[in-house]
Amino acid sequence: MSGEAKDIGAAKAVGEAKAVGEAKAVGEAKAVGEAKAVGEAKAVGEAKGGRAAQLKHTGLRHGWTTGACATAATTAAYTALLTGEFPDPVTITLPKGQTPSFALAVEELTGGSAMAGIVKDAGDDPDVTHGALVRATVRRLPAGAGVVFKAGPGVGTVTRPGLPLPVGEPAVNPVPRQMMRDHVAEVAARHGGTGDVEITLSVDHGEEIARSTWNPRLGILGGLSILGTTGIVVPYSCSAWIDSIRRGVDVARAAGRTHVAGCTGSTSEKTVVAEYELPEDALLDMGDFAGAVLKYVRRHPVDRLTICGGFAKLSKLAAGHLDLHSARSQVDKGFLAELARRGGADEALAAEVAGANTGLAALQLCMAAGVPLGDLVATTARDEALAVLRGAPVAVDVICIDRAGMVVGRSTVR
Repeated sequence: MSGEAKDIGAAKAVGEAKAVGEAKAVGEAKAVGEAKAVGEAKAVGEAKGGRAAQLKHTGLRHGWTTGACATAATTAAYTALLTGEFPDPVTITLPKGQTPSFALAVEELTGGSAMAGIVKDAGDDPDVTHGALVRATVRRLPAGAGVVFKAGPGVGTVTRPGLPLPVGEPAVNPVPRQMMRDHVAEVAARHGGTGDVEITLSVDHGEEIARSTWNPRLGILGGLSILGTTGIVVPYSCSAWIDSIRRGVDVARAAGRTHVAGCTGSTSEKTVVAEYELPEDALLDMGDFAGAVLKYVRRHPVDRLTICGGFAKLSKLAAGHLDLHSARSQVDKGFLAELARRGGADEALAAEVAGANTGLAALQLCMAAGVPLGDLVATTARDEALAVLRGAPVAVDVICIDRAGMVVGRSTVR
């Protein structure tokens, strides 16, 4: 779930998806269907297929995550702290090597700290944080202190377990943290700094915006999360994205691929490449649209389909949901508790699972008790996928991963 609206904009994102514009939607549908209209052979010639081709043929403009904006603001602020000058625009390197530049919206340099702010551009994605001003204030710390993150106004704090950050930490996710650490180290090496800094992140009106996200329900209080695993917001349009999935299947089949993988995002894509060494044109960026993959493969079969994604998302598929978006399906902890019972959990553990804050928290409880909840979810999700395929000659397996890409559950091939 690659894109940031999938993470934080659920409630509002659905209602705004149509707002991208009906006229444009017609053009998008035509654009993504064009290759199919002229035949599979031409489709293979026009694009290699896979995730990159899918993104291109949605016809939508990409945007930048809050994590990318925070990294750019941090880089500009720390550079000014060391040199007295703000780079504007400021260029950063994203995890996959892209080097976007960002214009500064605000800047301020005092004796002991520097602040820079960047307005988030979510592209054509109906993201509730589009247009938000993301600020980073950087202050020197004593040598050896490292990089310390603080939540300023509009950035939330974690108050419940089950998230990828400890309770009490600012809601700045692991990948953006690493991006900021890496850029601080680069600036320090270039300009003679120690790299020991405190980074306070804030988002103007972030607490108000966060009411339209799942943060309050997850126990992230006081504002938004700083998110993003790639730095890029994948634009979210149901019709365009489903058409891009169909094109991906067509290209894979035309290239003679017999094993394809439907992935919920870039981390799961890396996992299936490591597991099976699949080529790029065998990778389908499924996102939240598990049903779109299964229904199209039912009519246009391949020998084998691997579905790979985050444990929580695939628990929704296991529960019978074909749209995994958080606005249209939710993790059913009662369902997970029932699966845990099947795996040998006693009633006390099942009750803990049913009351867990997140799917990840439920998984961690079961892992600690030796209950194979991940495998049970993967196997049940596989069986749901087979039911949708309705006897089509397609073998299926499912892999569940955690946020770091570690495999936490898998099914056999059936």
